[in-house]
Amino acid sequence: MSDSTTAGTIDLLEMWKRMVLIREFEATVQRLYEKGLVHGSTHLCDGQEAVAVGFAAALQASDYSTYTYRGHGHALARGMDPEAAFAEILGRATGVNHGKGGSMHLTDSRLGLMGSFAIVGAGLPVAVGLGRAAQMSGDNRVSVTFFGDGATNIGAFHEAMNLAAVWRAPVVFVCENNLYGEYSRIDLTTPVDDIAERASSYRMRSIVIDGNDVAEVRDQATALIAETRAGKGPILVECKTYRQRGHSRSDAAKYRPSEEVERWLARDPIVITRAQLLDQAVIGADEIDRTEAEVQAQVRAAAARAETAPWPNPEAITGDVYA
Repeated sequence: MSDSTTAGTIDLLEMWKRMVLIREFEATVQRLYEKGLVHGSTHLCDGQEAVAVGFAAALQASDYSTYTYRGHGHALARGMDPEAAFAEILGRATGVNHGKGGSMHLTDSRLGLMGSFAIVGAGLPVAVGLGRAAQMSGDNRVSVTFFGDGATNIGAFHEAMNLAAVWRAPVVFVCENNLYGEYSRIDLTTPVDDIAERASSYRMRSIVIDGNDVAEVRDQATALIAETRAGKGPILVECKTYRQRGHSRSDAAKYRPSEEVERWLARDPIVITRAQLLDQAVIGADEIDRTEAEVQAQVRAAAARAETAPWPNPEAITGDVYA
């Protein structure tokens, strides 16, 4: 996303293409892992693309994002180059972090991507600090932090919410409620029906939205981010969504009822958006199939180039480290 991009200007077709790119990226990461080329863990975001893409479409280029180890989609949605992302996951020198971060640490401050955190909830207090910095400098930036429903049961969530509310910091808390914290369904771990209810403890605004409808996510995010930027204080946004794969690369997710999976697969965000594009006559069926194939081919070509990228020199281990 270029510096000239303003909130709400990304159209439905472009958002659909970004979601297709993310989906193919994740499928390719899984294939690379199965080939033994990915060292370490991977957590894929299939089914949750609309949250990342919808919010990215509403953010200004100077705004901040923090996100989780399931963060490939957020990085790509805000403009990270797929080849550099693949190279990072493969540990190559041409990776966005020179092969030192891997799958769980895709970060690029030039794109406002201020951290993909492997520790559950770790991005929340960082986002509050970024929001406070923006508030003190008066640079009109907004800080958005993405986290799963499982993170709302740990101390960092409550501490970050409390501090943001006290400071009225320009922070948007986005819970990607995919119903499961690792292998545990939310109703076994959390005593509220909607995560958004927890905002009332901090006199914070909150809203629940459909996290699988990218147009709704973009439109709601555009309005809410504008309000936060205008000084109305932080807000908690709960996006109802679903991860279509298991928790990590080796989890078959057999603990999920088959009827639940089928119900959510019918609400796949890419399928929903495709239907909207056809219903609105934005694009024809043949053209949409051709466009999808082109995006998928571009992603696979980027992965192939990353596979042949050089390994980092051992001497590079001491670079990019604070003394």
